[in-house]
Amino acid sequence: MSARTKARKRALDILYAADVRQIPIAEALAAEAGRAANEPDRQNSWLYARDIVDGVADRFDEIDETIESYAQGWTIARMPTIDRALLRIGVWEILYNDEVPAGVAIAEAVELAKTLSTDDSGGFVNGVLGKVAQAA
Repeated sequence: MSARTKARKRALDILYAADVRQIPIAEALAAEAGRAANEPDRQNSWLYARDIVDGVADRFDEIDETIESYAQGWTIARMPTIDRALLRIGVWEILYNDEVPAGVAIAEAVELAKTLSTDDSGGFVNGVLGKVAQAA
């Protein structure tokens, strides 16, 4: 597994924890930063995970508006928590991170959705992120 794949999973864990625990993203990120300081072997994945989480937090409202505009018939609140976090990561990578090709961002999010969420989540995440990438 690549360092960026690990970083996306780590960012997913942080965003998911903040959402489920209903705490600010910054608080969840600070807790993970404390753990990361004690795990130097995971430093490579930590740096990009932090970039993702910071990016999502900085553009949170814009990202959620984008998701809702392309997720026909779905509000953010109605989505499974994992899907919501994956879409936030994917939208941030597609729209705000020029280093990651849209196809890679989509494929990584879909793979995590298939592994960690509902049977329909992979297709849902693929559809929404595909529309975002087409419009970008």
